[in-house]
Amino acid sequence: MRDEKRKAIPAIGFYPQEEISTGTTLIAMEYNGGVVVGTDSRTSAGSFITSRATNKITPITENMVVCRSGSAADTQAIADIAKYHIDVYTMTENKPVTIYRSSQIFRQFLYNYREQLSASVLVAGWDSELGGQVYAIPIGGFVSRQRSTASGSGSTFVQGFLDSQWRPDLTLDECKAIVKQAVGLATFRDGSSGGVVRLAVIDKTGSKFELFRPDKPGFPFVQTPTPHLSFPPHIEQVL
Repeated sequence: MRDEKRKAIPAIGFYPQEEISTGTTLIAMEYNGGVVVGTDSRTSAGSFITSRATNKITPITENMVVCRSGSAADTQAIADIAKYHIDVYTMTENKPVTIYRSSQIFRQFLYNYREQLSASVLVAGWDSELGGQVYAIPIGGFVSRQRSTASGSGSTFVQGFLDSQWRPDLTLDECKAIVKQAVGLATFRDGSSGGVVRLAVIDKTGSKFELFRPDKPGFPFVQTPTPHLSFPPHIEQVL
């Protein structure tokens, strides 16, 4: 039996809201020299697509980005707050904050406000100590470094593909091709992911961003097998 829907009580400012399902696809992978991240661009609220051209890759420093999934408002706020703290530490200490330490700054906020926030991020970047690094921080604030990882509703469709494709000493072109194809595969199967494909390459020279549109060359299309005929053999069908 379904729970009875709670009614609003304007006198005390109580306006109950139903849970809204969101979806996204975030991919990140280390290669020999840096990190490549890729995302889709669809922002959804249940069955309604609120934006088809969202940029889910947020630059934090010249050599670090964060990929956001969950509530758009929550993740944007966390990215802005963490960027402020990282900038302050950089100025007061007169040296760049490492990628690992930056991931811990994100973790602190995501853990402390885990009951109020719906936010999951991938922190990716390059520093002189450890080179290219990817840190996954799911809802709850647990941090783990990954060679390759996927997050969001589309991640369930491509995690096995990423595991099979990653290997040590990947070149930049190989890593970009894998990440782009993974985003394409996820958006093909996941109804909450879609739009364009955005890539970012982060290495010692900085961050470079690319965009691939479905109506332009380079977009990762998926070729599906021809389906079997769905009607009985005695009914003529034209493919």
